[in-house]
Amino acid sequence: MEKNELTFHYQKSFALESGGTLQGFQLRYATLGKLNADRSNVVWVCHALTGSADFTDWWSGLFNEGRFFDPRHYFIICANVLGGCYGSTGHLSLNPQTGKPFYHSFPTLTNRDVVRALDTLRQDLGLEQVHTLIGGSLGGQQVLEWAVQQPDVFQHIIPIATNAVHSPWGIAFNEAQRMAIEADATWKENDHRAGIDGLKAARAIGMISYRYYDTYGQTQAEKSDDTLEDFRSSTYQRYQGQKLANRFNAFTYYSLSRMMDSHNVGRQRGGVVEALKSIKARTLIVGIDSDILFPLSEQKFLADHIPNARLEVMSSLYGHDGFLVEFEQLSDHIKQFFREDLVPVEVKLK
Repeated sequence: MEKNELTFHYQKSFALESGGTLQGFQLRYATLGKLNADRSNVVWVCHALTGSADFTDWWSGLFNEGRFFDPRHYFIICANVLGGCYGSTGHLSLNPQTGKPFYHSFPTLTNRDVVRALDTLRQDLGLEQVHTLIGGSLGGQQVLEWAVQQPDVFQHIIPIATNAVHSPWGIAFNEAQRMAIEADATWKENDHRAGIDGLKAARAIGMISYRYYDTYGQTQAEKSDDTLEDFRSSTYQRYQGQKLANRFNAFTYYSLSRMMDSHNVGRQRGGVVEALKSIKARTLIVGIDSDILFPLSEQKFLADHIPNARLEVMSSLYGHDGFLVEFEQLSDHIKQFFREDLVPVEVKLK
């Protein structure tokens, strides 16, 4: 089945939570499958920090024929976030006021801005109801924020390996990565390759939080006791840094990590608990037992405070990145969620 890649153009002034403004924007998005007669089969995907609208590229285990969200039955959509670098308005886009790329002058974004932009796309497409909203990590944060902003739109939400407010631990990891970018002598330049070596180092730091101790022990252990340099873990870190640098830019990484840090569904809403109580969608929360970046305690908190939510836990060698790897486990949990009536979360946790 052919995937459609499209661009949504918003021509009006768009006010941001930080006080800044964008004079219009565009969102690059992809769709797969067809809407049914009553438009009740929409599945909306929110991508993670370095993801794109091409959800079949990084989450093919959920969104292909024969998989749980089979495009023969569902209309699946994913948009590259505002501030992204895969076709949506971001740092490398032209500033309409200067005719030159924004670079460092691009305004500060939050998840609330991203979700409001996504919702303008939803409304433009005439999608009054969304059957399922799903996303992991930064995408999971946006799932929660959107479900709070528009509680009557979503029938089901599936936030994975995420939280209601970003933790000091997570912010510290992100700040260390931004410091690596800032240490690059080219970072202050107005050039699309500015900070690229810093980005490589930032990604290497990030990988430590995305995986965990046993991941490296089992996948990067030395095959010889005689190794004195060029350890497998060392070359793996460099490989991951270069791999991201080949497809991303430091501006977007810096900006979206700050977006993650500012995530707090309770801001100016009477607190996190009150915000979560406002969610009306049936909710499946998925955590990963080896996740050190978004530990299970954060998903248990969500399950405790979102009405009628259920929590499921995946076991994975891959830490936080398990949500991009453990397709079979994730599919099984989703199948069970749609098959059974919800049980009280306090029972599930015993």
